[in-house]
Amino acid sequence: MNTTVRLQADTTYAVRFPSSSLAPVVALLGIFTLVPALQPPVDAQLPAAADDRFAGLQWRFVRIKYHHKFESGRVAQDFYGEPWGIDAPAAEQNLSRRIKTATAIQVEDPILLTVDDPRLFEYPWIYFVEPSSMRLQDNELALLREFLLRGGSAYMDDFHGPNEWKDFEEQMKKLFPDREIVEVPKDHPVFSCFYKLDSYPQIAGLGSFLAGRTWERGGVTQHLRTILDDRGRPMMFINWNTDMGDGWEWSNAQEYPGYIKFTALAYRMGINEIIYALTH
Repeated sequence: MNTTVRLQADTTYAVRFPSSSLAPVVALLGIFTLVPALQPPVDAQLPAAADDRFAGLQWRFVRIKYHHKFESGRVAQDFYGEPWGIDAPAAEQNLSRRIKTATAIQVEDPILLTVDDPRLFEYPWIYFVEPSSMRLQDNELALLREFLLRGGSAYMDDFHGPNEWKDFEEQMKKLFPDREIVEVPKDHPVFSCFYKLDSYPQIAGLGSFLAGRTWERGGVTQHLRTILDDRGRPMMFINWNTDMGDGWEWSNAQEYPGYIKFTALAYRMGINEIIYALTH
């Protein structure tokens, strides 16, 4: 289960709701703003003091608004709205707040950009949710390729199963025809650069969690994959068969206490991937 709002493409998020759905959405946004009152149990609580190992780094959650396969109108969009906006704005708000509190990284407010926005190259880290729905245009392919080869990093999140992998892989073949998608090995420093994780976690989407499972759409086994540049640097972290965004989005919702173990892992793995990207 994902909750989506539509976002306007400028430096701040403007939220639009149909009048019939205003009351439940306002209630949800109220939950998201009551962070001090909704402190989760120990596993997901904020640290007593920020870790200063990476003081001086700067980071902003940059969500990418992309063209997608539903735009033609031949395929009906689901009620979540456009796929690039899944989990917004709570996911980026919560993750930004957690990084600001857990680390000494300078964290700016989240923004929404398109790939062809001239500000793209001002930020080292960008986020794509449900990237299997993405349909990169020719001019965007060239820009995104340059962004990544010049040291930028992309975070791919929340897509599942073989069919969605096939769609995503087709886009990556257009982006980097001569580069392979490879598995991130279990001993890679991304698993220990801030938090120590013994393995790559599968974060259940809230809908899967409520259904009593951690996977969806046939994506039973989680994978962290990447595409390397000429120096062996991961240009992106491809989070497949896992839903980091739901883990961030629902971390303050006290009505799902059993979900906290997933939110804690989503924060830890997400922060590790971001710190690794910022320092490499």
